[in-house]
Amino acid sequence: MFLVLRELRAARARFLLMGAVVALIAALVGIVSGFTNGLGDDTVSALRRLPATHIAFAAGTGTDAFARSALDPAAVRGWQAVPGVEATPVGVAIARGTTGRGVPVDLAAFGVEPGSFAAPAGLTAGGVVVSRKIADAGVRPGDTLAVDRTGVRLPVVGVTGRSAYGHVPAAYMSLATWRRVHPAARPGEVSAVALRARAGADLAAADRRLGTRTETRDAAFAAAPGYTGERLTMNSILVFLYLIAPLVVGAFFAVWTVQRTPELALLRALGAARRTLLGHTLAQAALVVVAASLAGGALAAGAGLALGAAVPFSLPAASLLGTVAAVSAAGLAGAALTLRRVASPDPLTMLGAAR
Repeated sequence: MFLVLRELRAARARFLLMGAVVALIAALVGIVSGFTNGLGDDTVSALRRLPATHIAFAAGTGTDAFARSALDPAAVRGWQAVPGVEATPVGVAIARGTTGRGVPVDLAAFGVEPGSFAAPAGLTAGGVVVSRKIADAGVRPGDTLAVDRTGVRLPVVGVTGRSAYGHVPAAYMSLATWRRVHPAARPGEVSAVALRARAGADLAAADRRLGTRTETRDAAFAAAPGYTGERLTMNSILVFLYLIAPLVVGAFFAVWTVQRTPELALLRALGAARRTLLGHTLAQAALVVVAASLAGGALAAGAGLALGAAVPFSLPAASLLGTVAAVSAAGLAGAALTLRRVASPDPLTMLGAAR
């Protein structure tokens, strides 16, 4: 360990430069992870908050199922009669409204039955419960929300947590009100049926009988507009960053190993075992990479605090620690690529046999 620290001090400029590069990579990975989580929450948090195990759509709806699916009352009653399943209808539509004080809001209108497991606390038949993001825009309980182009006026009766669908904050209302807000819906029609299925419930048989397509709640996230494309884009960026990290660290330690080949050969001539040299190199890499990754994680956390609620950004402690660990592992994997050269110096090199 003495030699590890001595070499770090002797070549501190090079190691600081390498550490700065790793820190920036870790910070970038953390920031991209925060945007990935934040965009995901801003797209499907209303679905994540739905206390259901499965969601049934009309068969053949494909992607963007909430916008394309339409189930009639017979399908809803059929699901409510399936043994081992608790079912409640759900309607989803995008709307825009204005309060009596002139505050404009976009809202993802969720039609649910008041008192059902899908309904937020405080929902009444003629009122609307808005998400926290709508409340942050200046909408308060007691306000009246006039929905554009429909003439529907909804009293705001409560505020629930941060829920959004397709980057639009959610507002919960009764199904009867939802059909007035969404005139394209036919009488009795809903977008989907939220299910709470117990073990052993035969959902596939119910699908065949009722002409529906059932997915788990998490799989139904893909039915939200833009969710799949956003996740694919952001995860592709993360993959490339995780590929870049070991290449950068590996290139640095490869050059560093070439430069210190005479010193390694001298240590071998003095009797140092190969495993000692390998441990020496890995200790150096671990100190640089882990310290730099922690610094990068702190930068990412600071960026999240600076951004605040201005953009969709979410980087909880578990995700941040996972990011730091992943970047550290990727960097150490790159350093491991140089280990063969570390163990190969010939002691005769220092004794002049190569001259």
